[in-house]
Amino acid sequence: QVMLVESGGGLVQSGGSLRLSCVASGSIFSFYRMGWYRQAPGKQRGLVGTITSVGRGNYAESVKGRCTISRDNAKNTVYLQMNSLKPEDTAVYYCHAEAVGRDYWGQGTKVTVSS
Repeated sequence: QVMLVESGGGLVQSGGSLRLSCVASGSIFSFYRMGWYRQAPGKQRGLVGTITSVGRGNYAESVKGRCTISRDNAKNTVYLQMNSLKPEDTAVYYCHAEAVGRDYWGQGTKVTVSS
């Protein structure tokens, strides 16, 4: 069983930056895609962005140009760099990993952006 553990959330002012990390308990080589989702209070969980095993990124329109996902296979870690944060980015951010036939979620890390 693979565990995903997120960290890096917190309180930041509007316009600020945060880098979230997601560490997998095992190798991430088996995951053909990893990504980040977020869920704001009262809303459904939605995509932030994903990165494939060959480093191809895909982002939600709402974060394009402000967020970058990267992965370090040697550290079994995926990162979400968020810049120019807005109050509407406030949410719990979840790491997600996809392997053949199964997927995994982290427990989430909370990001609060103050205006």
